[in-house]
Amino acid sequence: MQGNKARSVVSILDLSTDEINNLMNVADEIDKNPEKYQDKCKHKILSTIFFEPSTRTRLSFEAAMLSLGGSVISTPDSSSSSAAKGESISDTVQVISNYAHIIAMRHPKEGAPVVAAMKASVPVINAGDGGHFHPTQTLADLLTIRRTKGSLSGLTIGLCGDLMFGRTVHSLIEAMLRYSDNKYIFISPNELRLPEYMRDSLNKSGVEWEETSSLEYAVPKLDILYMTRVQKERFFNEEDYVRLKDTYILDEEKLSTAKKDLAILHPLPRVNEISTAVDNDPRAKYFYQTLCGKQMRMALIMMLLGIK
Repeated sequence: MQGNKARSVVSILDLSTDEINNLMNVADEIDKNPEKYQDKCKHKILSTIFFEPSTRTRLSFEAAMLSLGGSVISTPDSSSSSAAKGESISDTVQVISNYAHIIAMRHPKEGAPVVAAMKASVPVINAGDGGHFHPTQTLADLLTIRRTKGSLSGLTIGLCGDLMFGRTVHSLIEAMLRYSDNKYIFISPNELRLPEYMRDSLNKSGVEWEETSSLEYAVPKLDILYMTRVQKERFFNEEDYVRLKDTYILDEEKLSTAKKDLAILHPLPRVNEISTAVDNDPRAKYFYQTLCGKQMRMALIMMLLGIK
């Protein structure tokens, strides 16, 4: 619906640190004065195109647009879209650019949103591409950390679980490397360690980081514990998934050595990796994360549509 090339967000690196900080400030303002924003996107349309199952992310984008007074068009999944007939991503987004002012897209193939952003004439937001990136989840994570810890610097951050395929982990690391004096502890089985390109980013940045297979070792040191599920959909071998899926289960006993002001985050969905008993612990922030995600998506939609 725009003739000129629009700005898209495929990776968290597409946003400058100043822009991220400003988005968080806008999200804080939305939290305090939601009624001020209820008509900001009136007569604007968001299209959500999800080629992979999603509940939270798709509904969060749709709730964000509706909370801004805009409208939403979507297909529930790829099986009910023209992709099932073999239509290319390029053709899909060029068509949808004539129907909507902005697109949120999830795809199982790494790099698919890059193609979409190149071909669409409206902004494209990457809502997750394979095991690659998930920038708006990272925006939710950053806001949750800033609101609970008061800062994005000087923290010891533990990331636990599927660090090989976890796109939320990769995006969060890339974002947090921009903030000073943070230390990282990566907790995973050997088969799910960080991929090489993420290790390169850490080494180039000069930050302090270590790896361990022991959650019990890491917990007492942490200000932030970011739990992730072992993702069945990323495995080629069912036996490997079954063997690794319950490697880490955070429960009250493991939290007994944790700091009183620890913040526990999780991108959700949760399977077994956090006991439901932990939900009542004031340090559990993963459901609050979902609110932060909606508010950050509201801020990002406004920014990409040029709405003050």
